[in-house]
Formats: sequence, C-alpha cells, structure tokens
Amino acid sequence: MENIQSWYNIVPDLAKYLEPLPPPKGGEEVLKVLVPECLKQEMSREPEIEIPKELQQIYAMIGRPRPLVEAKKLQAALKTPARLFYKTEFYSPTGSHKLNTALAQAFYAKQAGIKRLVTETGAGQWGTAVAYAAKIFGLEAAVYWVRAAHDRKPERRKFMEELGAVVYASPSTNTGCGQTLLHDNPNHQGSLGIAISEGLEDAISRKDTAYLPSSESTVYVLGSVLNHVLLHQTIIGLEARQQFEELRLWPDIVISCLGGGSNFGGIALPFMKEVLAGGKKIRFIASQTQAAPSLIKGKYRYDYADHAGLTPKLKMYTLGHKAKLAPSLAEGLRYASAAPIISLLRNHGLIEAVSPDESFVFCCAKLFYDTEGPLPPPVVLPQVANIGEYNPRRHGFPAVESIYSIATAIEEALECKATGEKKIILFNISGHGFLDEGVYQEAFTKYRIGY
Repeated sequence: MENIQSWYNIVPDLAKYLEPLPPPKGGEEVLKVLVPECLKQEMSREPEIEIPKELQQIYAMIGRPRPLVEAKKLQAALKTPARLFYKTEFYSPTGSHKLNTALAQAFYAKQAGIKRLVTETGAGQWGTAVAYAAKIFGLEAAVYWVRAAHDRKPERRKFMEELGAVVYASPSTNTGCGQTLLHDNPNHQGSLGIAISEGLEDAISRKDTAYLPSSESTVYVLGSVLNHVLLHQTIIGLEARQQFEELRLWPDIVISCLGGGSNFGGIALPFMKEVLAGGKKIRFIASQTQAAPSLIKGKYRYDYADHAGLTPKLKMYTLGHKAKLAPSLAEGLRYASAAPIISLLRNHGLIEAVSPDESFVFCCAKLFYDTEGPLPPPVVLPQVANIGEYNPRRHGFPAVESIYSIATAIEEALECKATGEKKIILFNISGHGFLDEGVYQEAFTKYRIGY
C-alpha cells in the first residue's frame, strides 16, 4: 500500500452535511501556549492537510503503514460467521497510537523554535509518546501523570525518564492546582482533568522547577480531545481504508475504545466520510469504561476540558469537568468528556456507545491472548532497551484500554453468531500492554481469571 501523505480533516464535512462544529468559548490564555501550527490546524477548514516530508519519513521509521490483521483464530473460537479485523497500533515504539500526534506536535514545536514540551497523561501511553518525540527532536519534556497510574506503573515511569522526561505524580506540589488538592486530601489519586490543569498551569506560568530551567519557549501539548489531535490520528483509518480496498472488502462495524476520543477518531473518521456523504452504511461503536461513560451518561453542553477550568469551554458530551470519577484499571479511558468532533457525531446518532463490564473485558483479553497469541514487543530506542526483560507470557497482552475494543468486537461477533449475519468488524488495538503487567495481575486476581 502507499504511504499516507495527508491527514483527513472532517471539520469541513461536518459543516457540509450536518452543521458547523460549535466553536470554543474563552480560554484565550491557553491558546497562547499551544504549538502555533497545531493551533492553525485546530481552526483549519481545509479538507486535507499535508504531512510534511520529514514527518512522513519518521512515520515510516516507526513502522507506518501498520498491518491490518484478520483474527482468524478468534473467529474460530467464537464460531461466528463474522470476520474480525484489527489495526495494529501496538507496533509503535512506545507501544501505542499516541506517537502519531506526539511526533507531529514535537515536529512543529521544533520548527517554531520551542525548547520544552509539557503535558499530562492518564495511563502513561501519551506521556511516553511525548517523551519519545521530545527525544527525537532534541526537546525537553515534563509530564504530569495521574497519581493512581503513576504509582501502579513504575516501569513505565522509568521508560519516560530514560527518554529524558521529568515526570510528576499528579496532583503535585509543583502547581497551585495540585497544592490545593493535596492540602484537602494528601492521598489524592488524581484524574486526567487534574493532570491537564497542572500541565496548563506549568506552561502558562513557565515557572522554574528544580529540574528544568525557566523558558519562554514552553508549550503545552495535548494527547486527545482537540481537533488537531484527531486530525493527526486519522492516519490510522486512512491506512485501514486503503487496506480494505486492496482486500476488496468494507467494514460493516468500526469499533474502538474511547476516553477523550483520539484513537476512536483516528480509526473512525476516515470511514465516517463515506457515511456523511450518504454512501456506504457503517455502525460506529465507542467502548467506554463504566467509570467514565461520557457518551452514555454525559450531557451535550459547553464545559471545560480540565479540572481547574483553564481551557476554553468546548461543546461536548461531559460528566462535568470536576466530576469525581470512580477508579478504573483502564486509566486512559477515565476522562469526563469526549472530543467535540465525536460529541457532535454522537448527538446526530452517527456513533453508538457501550460500557462493558470490567470483568467481561478482562475475560475477553484472556480469550484474545489464548487465540491470537501474545503481542510482539514494541521496538524501542537503544537508550531504553534495559527497561526490563520482555516475557511474552507476562507482557504479551494489549494495553488495558485496548481490550475494551476487543471486548466490544467479541460482543458484536457473538451477536452475528446468534443472527447468522456475516458482518465485517474492524476494531483498533490502540496499544500494547508490555508495561501493564501489574494491572493485569490485579485484574486477573480480582476476577479469578487464570493465566
């Protein structure tokens, strides 16, 4: 297949077939700390945005285009007439799809003369991607990591640090937002909304820390929700379209897990283009953790994207930017809101949403592992090759967030078994769980799943 040379921007198609994407309200201070080119893309109404040649070469270096695999052994185990195909984003050097936009944002930051990137992370995949991208382009990086995941995943923290990033457990004492929360609760486990607030406060204040010098060239990079993030991720779905066309097939159902919406948007939006134009019919299903079912229980309204209310207000499905979300082993999905683009499509009935039971999700992870086999490890930089010996038996599972995609695909395949329908189901394995062993051990013990 040919390498993808342009990202797909769905925003003009929304205005053409549905209605314009509701604009953000306020938050001008935050707009000043985004990468200038990314802010331009955020507001763009061009249907395609060219991927710079240098970035195309780096995408090739990290294994793009990525394979589309038919899960034949899983199909046989389920005895379903459906055909199951998955996109292999776990081949990324950092183990997830997040690198698609981290590299793009770091590339544009470097071009603009920026020296330092600051960000948040939930499960740790985005923070690792930013650390890797910063390493590639010779930038500094600081990561505010939701404390619950930070404390659960010491190997991933080591991965980020060996890439050169400074990592803070969030809430931290490094920001006013964090200090206030820790004063009220010294054992606060944090949330993605809080980590975003801390990262934004850091970037806006450009404050000195014990680790990094004060710099007027600090920017904040976000891993989900915003238009330009979903734009960069469309390379996933654009590749999948080409691969299906080469197979002379077309999916009936497209599935991915959803927290803020980056990997769901990445695989779904290039196929949504056909639906908006009145072409082929496809069902799109977002799979969410029961701890943060924004598309199911949220309200479609304007809300902040962070806990402290620093961001512009965005029109989206939200549980409330200060909502106290229940714990979840899928920390990357524990976010209170869904991206404005995804929310608009959901409001028009073009996206379905489900929130499978956590015990069922981990049972499906075990079934996938037993049938399709352990995932191969990511190929990481030589500098971090010593993060731990890879043992397929212990480390070969998908990322915890990604097994929500697998579980929902299995549910749809079993429905096809009941009805006899020969549907084609596409789902995205957005990441690798090679540093999630502790989470799997906790889950398998909790739900009495042997492995």
